[in-house]
Amino acid sequence: MDTLLDATQTAARLSCGPLAAEIRALLADATVQVPERLVQPLPGGGSLFLMPGLDGRIAITKLITFTPANSGTTRPAIQGDVVVFDIATGARMLVLDGPTVTARRTAAVSLLAAQSLAPNKAGPLLIVGAGVQGRAHLEAFAEGLGVRKVFIASRSAASAQALVEHARALGLEARAVHDADAALAVCPLVVTCTPASGVVLRALPRDDAFIAAVGAFTPAMVELDPELCRHCNDNGTVILDTADAVHEAGDLIQAELDVASFATLRDVVEESAEWTRGPLLFKSCGWAGWDLAAARLALLA
Repeated sequence: MDTLLDATQTAARLSCGPLAAEIRALLADATVQVPERLVQPLPGGGSLFLMPGLDGRIAITKLITFTPANSGTTRPAIQGDVVVFDIATGARMLVLDGPTVTARRTAAVSLLAAQSLAPNKAGPLLIVGAGVQGRAHLEAFAEGLGVRKVFIASRSAASAQALVEHARALGLEARAVHDADAALAVCPLVVTCTPASGVVLRALPRDDAFIAAVGAFTPAMVELDPELCRHCNDNGTVILDTADAVHEAGDLIQAELDVASFATLRDVVEESAEWTRGPLLFKSCGWAGWDLAAARLALLA
């Protein structure tokens, strides 16, 4: 089998619920190996990512570019592919659309975290950032948690309204909001998925809040005000997607928190992590293991 899948074909193989379940299974798989990813800065502010991973049967590499300057244009910020190889024969098995894998697996990781950790899973849901990740998280939380009401905040009114219309097409109650901080008071589920070029949430969350912060993946990037992060640490719990976030979680690093002390999603799945009542902050920075999980699921189709 050697199949080149476009964005639509890739998405068709990566439904959010099954992908979240595959991610959970991957975290319990002792054969999984994920070397450190290579991030090569490019002239003009972009980055080239090389992200390998393998288990007992397949090996994958995600090769993508991230170009922040494309935000707000017709060009996607993330471009590239995920290539899947059979370990036994060395043959190429699949080529998946990289941006689609990134969007779907990131949202599925957030969904798994919310399924496992969110004190109040019913919503409403606040999404800050109305791009590709905003759409993916909207679909994931609607499918996987049954969320029926969503508020959408974006610096682009047109993008916010487009995502509102998509939500309504899915049968959800949705509206755009200008003040994301004010919406925190009524939303126990929150996702921030912006280019992370500046703080987008400053207000303190509800005690039953679950916040998935996915935009920032370098020490210099930020979406959440440091005081918000410290509040979640002091009055609730902070969970990382993986231990690699220790060096990448800009929100937490800039809040001067002891990032290395936080439990990870693997700890949650293995039930070795403890969390208290109060707001739950899930900081996601990305990991090739999530792409490996997507490849495993895609091969089942």
